[in-house]
Amino acid sequence: MPARIRFPPVRAAALLVAVAAVTTISGPAGKPAAAPLPQPAVPPAALLPTETLPGAPAARDVFDVATALSTADRKDGTECSDVVHGRLLGPGTATGQGFQTAIPGGQLSELVARTPHPADLATWTAQVRRCAEVTVDDEDLPTVSTLTLGTAPAVPGAETVSYQQVLTLPGQPADRPGLRLRTVAIAADDVLVVLRDAGATDVDLTTLAVTAWQHAAARLGR
Repeated sequence: MPARIRFPPVRAAALLVAVAAVTTISGPAGKPAAAPLPQPAVPPAALLPTETLPGAPAARDVFDVATALSTADRKDGTECSDVVHGRLLGPGTATGQGFQTAIPGGQLSELVARTPHPADLATWTAQVRRCAEVTVDDEDLPTVSTLTLGTAPAVPGAETVSYQQVLTLPGQPADRPGLRLRTVAIAADDVLVVLRDAGATDVDLTTLAVTAWQHAAARLGR
């Protein structure tokens, strides 16, 4: 039986953005955690240029991580909450830039972040396996979230992960396959790059994510 977890309404746009899990980091027993050093700012130029995107969209919704992380991004106390919602960022001190845009067949988003608490993508991969199928309560409508791992890109000196999520209603006809969300993430040291798409896009997301990593790295002094 798939596990039942209750969330606020599941919305495709919210799942496209990599948002921070609300976590507490503590130091050794009896000692407060050291305050993390401020992260260097991520310039907007670290994002992929518009002309490199499929279909070269005329406009895209660009955001700053500091304004994108909100109180709506809360944990619900279940172990699959983070992975179902795609929360690859750690707590509070991340800086970064992102965008979301319509492309042929759906939507595409990118996030480039620097954080003192980088994503552990090996642990994340194991979590995707554990949360392979869960039922999300979307208000009063149960929705099945099915997660499958893909082939992660090989990037020297970095951790990577590739996975797909499909959201369907119980008993949904086979000719209506549900909403497909794909994620490719690359992380090394304090830098995280995430590419996501939603819908029936024809994007080679793995190749585009590696391109995004190479583009960002050159602008972040890596």
